[in-house]
Amino acid sequence: MDTTKLSTRPVGAAHLPLRHAVLEEVRRRIVAGEWEPGERILEDQLAAELGVSRNPIREALQALAVEGFVELEPRRGARVAIISPDRVAELFQVREVLEGLVASLAAQRCTEATLVEMREVLVEGMRAADAGDLAGLPALNTRFHHLLADVAGNQMLAETIERLRHLIEWIYSQRIAQRAPRSWDEHRQIVEAIATRDVVMAERVARAHIAQARAAYLGT
Repeated sequence: MDTTKLSTRPVGAAHLPLRHAVLEEVRRRIVAGEWEPGERILEDQLAAELGVSRNPIREALQALAVEGFVELEPRRGARVAIISPDRVAELFQVREVLEGLVASLAAQRCTEATLVEMREVLVEGMRAADAGDLAGLPALNTRFHHLLADVAGNQMLAETIERLRHLIEWIYSQRIAQRAPRSWDEHRQIVEAIATRDVVMAERVARAHIAQARAAYLGT
């Protein structure tokens, strides 16, 4: 573990409940690639870095194990999870259906104001991709897809996607260098279909977008 690249700011400074603050910081490091899949997480070292006791560390790691970011091994402690290809394939299968539905609903319910918002995020994302700003792209990608879910106007659908958000960001960040420009061009196609209120095309290009991401990640 390369501690030179990790944040050392006490997590209590974030004004969050301690367990939640530790969880957010550990998850952030995993998603950002500061820890590699399979890498050991040393509780004592992490507690010292974050300025907390081991109890909130253990509670956060247990919660992250439920989310799928961490694996807990008896007598060996915690390590960053290694996502199996089967689990990744399942996630993309679910996302393809969900994002297709989101886009089709957004094409029915978008307004001129929400189209302006989508285009603003699209421009920001395309600029970041062209500039090679890989650090900022996962959050922009999440922002884009969450905006689509908001425009779709289905609360249950939005909540389902929210539960997958961090896992999606993690997987997205692992192929970001290869996918960034193409991914944002696909986002542009989705926005264009929504802008024309073409429900069928919006669903088609949104599903194709997720299928392309799946192929890039799994090499299929």
